Amino acid sequence: MPELPEVEVTRMGITPHVVGQTVTKIIIRNARLRWPIPDAIKSIEGQVIRKITRRAKYLLLETDIGYAIVHLGMSGSLRILPAGSAVEKHDHVDVVLGSGEILRYNDPRRFGAWLWQQVGESHTVLEKMGPEPLSDDFNVDYLVAKAKGKRKAIKLLIMDNHIVVGVGNIYANESLFAAGINPQSPAGKVSIVQLQLLVSEIKTVLQKAIAQGGTTLKDFKNADGKPGYFAQELQVYGKGGQLCPRCGELLTEIKLGKRATVFCVSCQR
Repeated sequence: MPELPEVEVTRMGITPHVVGQTVTKIIIRNARLRWPIPDAIKSIEGQVIRKITRRAKYLLLETDIGYAIVHLGMSGSLRILPAGSAVEKHDHVDVVLGSGEILRYNDPRRFGAWLWQQVGESHTVLEKMGPEPLSDDFNVDYLVAKAKGKRKAIKLLIMDNHIVVGVGNIYANESLFAAGINPQSPAGKVSIVQLQLLVSEIKTVLQKAIAQGGTTLKDFKNADGKPGYFAQELQVYGKGGQLCPRCGELLTEIKLGKRATVFCVSCQR
């Protein structure tokens, strides 16, 4: 599933092609995604896309009258293609631009979404979210307050979008390893010093992943069709049973919150 770095890389890739362009046509070939694509999405025909922003793992194509809200789901991608590009299987939505280019949405599993939000309104999918992990609002004082007294495993806490958005499974594993924290530790038992290091490592890991174009494990490709290269930097994710890159002990893999969790029992306390 594309996580925050992959979504941010997508935003950065499509922005130069899309921002400032007039939407000449919206083509919907299959409206049956995670939620049915609302007819109102066609309201942006004739509108200029002023900017593209990201909230958590949602992309917002902003116009003067409202926002098309896009989620890539588990296998979705947005590509910039020249006019007349052949339509392939799972190409569900085209945003045809005044430049002649096409912003095309492909989603084999159809777990993604295209939603609509009018100016002045707030869509339910964007409500009750925690701060962005790369913002100043996500800091040690904030995380200490949220962790205080919690029995919930620290990994599950940082993956909770009500606490902080966008720290998905890959990057939670990597950040906890970098910070030397056992992912099973009750959040309320993790020291302030450790939480301070964890905040720093979450920011560092996410920034590195963005710089590397995200992580390609199976489906993800950038807006130009290229894979992300952060997979080559992974220290523990997907490496259960292999040697710890830090101490040489075997990495342990368990299920935590139904998600694969890999850690080193020697290095992560």
